Amino acid sequence: MEQNSSSSRAETTLFLLVSADGKITSGESDSLDADWDWKRIHGVKEGLGQYYQIQQTTDLFSLITGKILAKLRAKEPETPQGKPDIPPFLSSIIVDSKPWLTRQDLQRGVSSLKHLYLVTGNADHPAFAMQESTDNLTVIHYPDGIDFADLFGRMRQHYGAERITIQSGGTLNATLVRAGLVDHILLVVAPLLVGGKTTPTSVDGPSFQTEADLLGLKALKLRKCELLRDSYVLLEYDVLQETVVDPK
Repeated sequence: MEQNSSSSRAETTLFLLVSADGKITSGESDSLDADWDWKRIHGVKEGLGQYYQIQQTTDLFSLITGKILAKLRAKEPETPQGKPDIPPFLSSIIVDSKPWLTRQDLQRGVSSLKHLYLVTGNADHPAFAMQESTDNLTVIHYPDGIDFADLFGRMRQHYGAERITIQSGGTLNATLVRAGLVDHILLVVAPLLVGGKTTPTSVDGPSFQTEADLLGLKALKLRKCELLRDSYVLLEYDVLQETVVDPK
């Protein structure tokens, strides 16, 4: 992959498991989830383990949201087919302001990761009480709202994160893509149609309304297209950050 245009921040890759129609889960409800639902669907479950195998080869730093982790915690008794344990040499950047995560969740994280960076806008997050007594926990606080451009710069300049894999939901993905903070896209496409206009997709956020908004679109340059087993496809793109729109 080509280096990003900004040497001051970490190079980022958005890594997702998607259906053929771009959905990242099975429906609108939080009770539905691709990891757990798709492993039960014949014609899809057979190749799902390839996604987790590829996940093991991504960057040493990954970014995920507390909401996604809380959803995973709620489904812990159900282990997705082929899903490996988190390698202990990985560091995780967890974005969590609500908070979605409890002190127990954080303790599990620090016990399984090389380092956990908790990013929050919430001054009362339970991570603050743990930070002084936990060697591999760092809390990064943005009291006026999380500044992701600053965060990716800080992660590179102060914590050695040259590259970060992003595995977040459609809303945050839209925020990062539209801000020009995603350099590459890595998609594992499952042989499945989901549908549903309110079902989360790889990039959600507010819909564009005017022709001026077209400048927010991001063209992609295909780097790799690989046919995997069981009708799965791996797609790798570079994001073209500058959008040029021809006049009518």
